[in-house]
Parts: sequence; C-alpha cells; structure tokens
Amino acid sequence: MNLYQSLRQFVVGAPLDPLSQRTRHNLVLVAFFAWVGLGADGISSSCYGPEESFKALGAHTHLGLYLALATVVTVFIIALAYNQVIELFPTGGGGYRVASRLLGAHAGLVSGAALLVDYVLTIAISVAAGMDALFSLLPVALQKWKLASALVLVVVLLVLNLRGMKEAIKVLLPVFLGFVVTHVVLIVYGVLEHAGEFARIVPETFEETRSAISAMGFAPMAALLLLAYAQGGGTYTGLEAVSNNVNVLSEPRVHTGRLTMLYMAVSLAFTAGGIILVYLLWDARPVEGQTLNAVAFGAVLKDMGFDTPLANQSALLVVLALEAGLLFVAANTGFLGGPAVLSNMAADSWVPHKFRYLSTRLVTENGIVVMGLAALAILVWSGGSVTLLVVLYSISVFLTFAISLFGLCVYWTRHRGESRWLGRLGLSSLGFSVCAGILALLLYERFAEGGWAALAIIGALVGVCVAVRHHYDFTKRQLGQIDAQFENVPFGSVSEPPKLDYEASTAVFMVGSSRGGGLHALLWVQRMFPGHFRNFVFINSRAVDAHSYGGAQDMEAVKVEANVSLKYFENFCHSNGLASKSYLSFGTDPIDGFVDLCERVREDFPNSIFFTSKLVFEHDNFLVRLLHNQAALVLQQRLHMAGMQLVILPMKVET
Repeated sequence: MNLYQSLRQFVVGAPLDPLSQRTRHNLVLVAFFAWVGLGADGISSSCYGPEESFKALGAHTHLGLYLALATVVTVFIIALAYNQVIELFPTGGGGYRVASRLLGAHAGLVSGAALLVDYVLTIAISVAAGMDALFSLLPVALQKWKLASALVLVVVLLVLNLRGMKEAIKVLLPVFLGFVVTHVVLIVYGVLEHAGEFARIVPETFEETRSAISAMGFAPMAALLLLAYAQGGGTYTGLEAVSNNVNVLSEPRVHTGRLTMLYMAVSLAFTAGGIILVYLLWDARPVEGQTLNAVAFGAVLKDMGFDTPLANQSALLVVLALEAGLLFVAANTGFLGGPAVLSNMAADSWVPHKFRYLSTRLVTENGIVVMGLAALAILVWSGGSVTLLVVLYSISVFLTFAISLFGLCVYWTRHRGESRWLGRLGLSSLGFSVCAGILALLLYERFAEGGWAALAIIGALVGVCVAVRHHYDFTKRQLGQIDAQFENVPFGSVSEPPKLDYEASTAVFMVGSSRGGGLHALLWVQRMFPGHFRNFVFINSRAVDAHSYGGAQDMEAVKVEANVSLKYFENFCHSNGLASKSYLSFGTDPIDGFVDLCERVREDFPNSIFFTSKLVFEHDNFLVRLLHNQAALVLQQRLHMAGMQLVILPMKVET
C-alpha cells in the first residue's frame, strides 16, 4: 500500500465488501436513523424558515397566528402527498423518478436539475444559517470570519461523508437529539407560559385583520399574507429527502419510509408552528446581529429563571449552539440526497456515468465531492447571505414539489379504477396547488432578488444535461451498430469443448456488456496472429454502483447478466473449436477488479497476453474524455508496471 492509499484509508476508512449481506445490513437506515440523517434538513428549516416568514409581515405581526396554522397544515399536506411517492417508487429516486416515469424524460430532467440545486443549497443555507446562529452571541467585529468558517465546515462535512453516511449520522446524532430536547422544552414553556394571552390575541387578531383590510383593502392584505407565507417556503424543504433515498432504508422499505415521514412531519410541524407562536406571544422584534430565534428564546430563558446576564447568555449559547449544530446535521442531508439524485440521473445518461460508481466505502464519492464543491462556490458567490439563499432554495424546492405532485395527479387520473384513487387525487391536487402557488408568488415577488439566479442555474444545468445525453445516445447508437454487425456471426456445434492447455499461449480479453466489442477484439486477434494462441480467456470486472446496490434483487440481476455475457463468448469459442474459459469479479472499482483478475489469470496461464478495446472518437477533447473513463490507458499502465502486457485495440466511433 503506497502513501496515498494509506493516507486515504486513514481519512476515509477501510474498504467494505459490496457483496456481503452483513455490509448492506450495517449500512441501511432504520426509521430513527433515517429521521436523523434525512429529517434533519426538514426540522432544521425551523431555524430560518419561520423567521423569514414572520419578518415578511412587517408591522402586521398579528397575522402570525394565520402563518402558524398554515405552516402546520402545509407540512402535513406535503408529507402525506410524498407518502404516495414512497409507495409508488420504493426503489428511491423521489421527485426525479416520479417526473421521469409519469410525465416524461424531459420533465424528469427539470425536476432532477432542480433537486440537484436544492441539495447544493441545502448544504449552503444550512451551514450559513448555522454560522448566523453561532455568531449571534459573538461581537459584531467577528462577523467577517463567518464566511470563512462556513467554508471550512463544508470541507469537514465532505470528508465525513466520504467515510459513509451511517458513520456521519452517528457522529451527528447527539447534536440532533440535543436540539429536539431543548426546543421542545422552550416551545412548550413559551406557549404555555403565555397561553392565557390566546384569549386576548385571537379576537385581537380578527379585529386587527378587519381594520387592516379596511385600511389597505382585502387584496393587498391577502397579498401580504401570501407573500409572507411563500417567503417561509424554506420551512417545508427536506420533506422530499425520504422519497429520494428509499433505497438506503431498511426492509420493508415502504413501511420504514412512511414511518420516517411521520417523524419528520410531526417534528417539523411542532417546531416551525411553535416557533412562530413564540414570536407572536413574546413580541419578538429583529435585533441587529442576532437571529429572531436568539431574541425570542433569550426572552423565554430569562423568564425560566436564567435572568442574570451571565446565566442568560450561557443558556442561550447552548440553545443557539445546538441550533447551529442541527443546521450542520441538515447540511449533511445534501451530501446524502444530492449524490443519490446524481446516480439516478447517471443511470439515465443525463450526467456522466461515473456518478453511479461507489467508492470503497460504498458511497457515491464523485457525487459527494461535486456537491461539496458546488456548495463552496455558491457560498462564496452569495457571501453566505441566508436571505438570498432562502429565495434560491425555495424556488428550486417548490419547482420539484410542483412537478412531482402534478405527476401524482396525472397518475391517479389514469388509475381511476384503483381503491381510494379519488382521495389520493384530491390530496395530490391540493398539494400541487399549494406548491405551485408558493412557487408563482416567489418568482413574482423575488425575481429580482435572486429568483432569476435560481432559474438561470437550473436552466444552465438542464442544458448541460441535454448535451451529455445527446453524446451518450450517439455513442449508444454507434455501439448498437457494432453489435449488429456481429449478430449473424455463425456458431458451430459444441459436442465436446476443446481442452485448455495452461502452458500454451493465451489471449485474454477484457470484456463488458457489448458483445460486438468482445467479438471485434477476438476476431482481430485471430486475424493478426493466426494459429498463435491456443487458449482464449474472457474476464469481466463489474462495478457495483449506486443503481445496482439498491437491494438483493438488483445485485442478483447484475450477477446473472454478467454471467450470461461471459458464457456467450465461451460458447462462441467452443463452437469454433477454440479452448476457452472466463473469470468474473465484482467490486466498487472495475480497474482494481481487472488488475486482480489479470493476476489470477497469469497464475493459471503463465504465457498470457491481455487485450482490451477502447472507443476512439474522431473529435476527441476534454469533454469526451470526461464522459468516457480512460480505463484502458490506466489498465495498460497498471499491468505494465506488474510485468503484464496489455494491447489496446481501437474501436472507431464514426461521427
């Protein structure tokens, strides 16, 4: 093991066996851990969503009562609607899979692009809001270090997630539980202590509402309330995370997913709605350098007995530190959900296929790195402004919500014969109306304040994905033509397969799923070295990627398909009087797998020469090399260093 590998293993952890059932059992999440790992995004939004909503009311704080009720109802509407997504798509994929299957590939692309932006912003806004909470109790002079601290934290979370999502969740679990306990106590005390105020506040709210309508008119008053409601749209983000990651839940997945969603909905409705009530009951007002939560909870803590400056500041420091900690846990959701969306889009060729590959720790490493780098970039661009990030965040989330829920409406319209279809259609329609309304309001009112940037980023991402898909479709057609050329290559009869001569010259072919590519290499070798090789060996190292690692059935399908492909080459050789054998391995890195197989073959067949094919494009450039891994060249270098000869055979792709 070289220095790089030793350092990597120290930071990331030792490799895991992807074929071990025990490994998968240890990696999947039960409902409680899923609530922590995936639900933290939702519950943490109560640290900034209610504040943005309440501040948008301006002087009309009496409308906060309506906001609290609307927040609770909206949480449960969206959660119940997304339960249907979990039931219909138990292999994961969430909004991307719903839109792709029910509305078409391009609707799925838009939903997927919005989800990717959503998860990047999950990281950025959670870290930025967490730093706001921490720096609320520090001198204003230290505010200049807030952005740098946020960037460092993103890097730490990135490294932590490279070790594995369950390990990251276990590390962050105490912070999550600490937040839940302290905020339940503060909200319950804050509401009950002033519960008697409801007898005054409720009729006053109705009276002030009538007065405001008389002064402003009903339409402006309704617009103000709706805008404040929409401005708090970030409160509902994170509810889609479970449906996107059903594949990492323990069996039975649907039951675990629905239970996790229940935990998320109850906890988010309680905290978000409760915090708005605390703002209202304790007459919270914005203070420079402090979050509204810091102001409100400071007053509650003082009333609870932490009335000296030192005691109050110390208790508030603990509360805000836990808020910041939970936001950092929520940022982790972006590192879980974003790579999952990327792997699903890679399976459909919208993004480079390398985003499907798992690392030795069985996480989608490429996706984690990309999400981290994108979050760093958007934090630098926005300067860590939570107000700006909330606008970008809400637009991307509600675009995905609206597309997904519209897809459910279409599904239940087409399946009117199924039981309870009408109720589910009604719920989906209500959810779609709410989400589409919030999206429209945000775009209308906040277009110049960041809405344009959200649309520009999503649009640019869609354009890149279309270009990637176009290239992969073209390559697939070319490979299909190559396969078609070899479809009619005749097979002879196999009465008794020729015996292998392990000491004779042996041609070893590295093959994949393309039969045309394997036969192209075999016939090329026979033509160039007629009668030289006595044995023909075929080896295949299959990558266990995020798509195939969804469960036991997915893995079994990969094994069957790989064995069928290898047996095809063996049978072809036997039918033409050629001695043949095949080797197969599975792992997270196909390069390492092929190297290991080559060493095994060399032990069995000492006089071996290895052959592999490589696609050669007429117009080669950086982007083409990015979309197609340079496995052949890397393999050639690795084998030559180990004293084995590898010949690369070009397969020209016509333009």
